[in-house]
Amino acid sequence: MRSEFPFLADATEAYALGDVWGRTVLDDRTRQIAAVAAFAAMGETGMMSVHAGYALNIGVPAEELKEAIYLVTVTSGFPRAIAASQALSKVIAQHAVTPGGKQK
Repeated sequence: MRSEFPFLADATEAYALGDVWGRTVLDDRTRQIAAVAAFAAMGETGMMSVHAGYALNIGVPAEELKEAIYLVTVTSGFPRAIAASQALSKVIAQHAVTPGGKQK
């Protein structure tokens, strides 16, 4: 993004990653679970998958991410929850395999 859209990259870095993600009211695990739920509710499974990967990397259990997806059925309906569950399943499966192809 930086080479093609430098302003967008700078704005994302300054606001989203700096001003918002830099706040300390929520811890990183809570922030990532909230991001997973929000992107799932919006139907943005690509960004949801990115944040699900971040969440798994910092130790959020897959079961907690699944619970966040279950909540999406109430706020945004079954179609979005089902799409999110399919995307999350892929992230969990990829996370379970190390770069060398071995199970974690």
